[in-house]
Amino acid sequence: MDRTVDAASLGAASLGDLSIPGLFMQADIVVKIVILLLIFASVWVWAIVFEKSTALRRANAAADGFEDKFWSGGSLDELYETEGAKPSHPMAAVFGAAMGEWRRSLRVAGEDLRNSFVRERVDRAMNVTIQREIERMERWMVFLASVGSSSTFVGLFGTVWGIMHTFTAIAAQKNTSLVTVGPGIAEALFATAIGLVAAIPATLAYNAIGTNLARFAGRMEAFATEFGAILSRQSEERS
Repeated sequence: MDRTVDAASLGAASLGDLSIPGLFMQADIVVKIVILLLIFASVWVWAIVFEKSTALRRANAAADGFEDKFWSGGSLDELYETEGAKPSHPMAAVFGAAMGEWRRSLRVAGEDLRNSFVRERVDRAMNVTIQREIERMERWMVFLASVGSSSTFVGLFGTVWGIMHTFTAIAAQKNTSLVTVGPGIAEALFATAIGLVAAIPATLAYNAIGTNLARFAGRMEAFATEFGAILSRQSEERS
């Protein structure tokens, strides 16, 4: 009975530490590098998710407050001085770009405000600003897409390498027991698991944040269209 227990204990010890830290420490150097890269990518993904979620929440809250002021019926010139001259959020930047172009047109001697070129310049200023703000908010989105699409393949590379390492051990020891095969297979599957841990959140975050960014871009474009119509009516009243 004692010999059976001792043999079982010896076999378990020969398998090595099958905990997550143990699997990492006994993994091949190439698998270790793969795992470290995937862990770094996963941490960076969560940092991006937190930053983008916070930025979008703040941008929408600021846009809500700005639109309340804009549609309250107050003076556009006063709103420009307080919000548009030095914009602190994307919606104010769109408003500031349009008002700045509008004011420059008013200062031009003899400028006909009904001229289509004036409206085109105002619309162009708003469109360029929207594009610039969206590009700024989309920073690091490419990284999310890259991690989501490539992490599984990087993890698969670690898996293949771990299996190759296991076959090498089998050939060297001429032994196909679980003691020889187990650690290599375990570290190979560990690399696959880390790849999925990095890829799944990155893919979900990319889709969710991309949808919210598109929704916010549509909100700015709708505001630009409405504000352009307001300026067009004012140009007709001034002329």
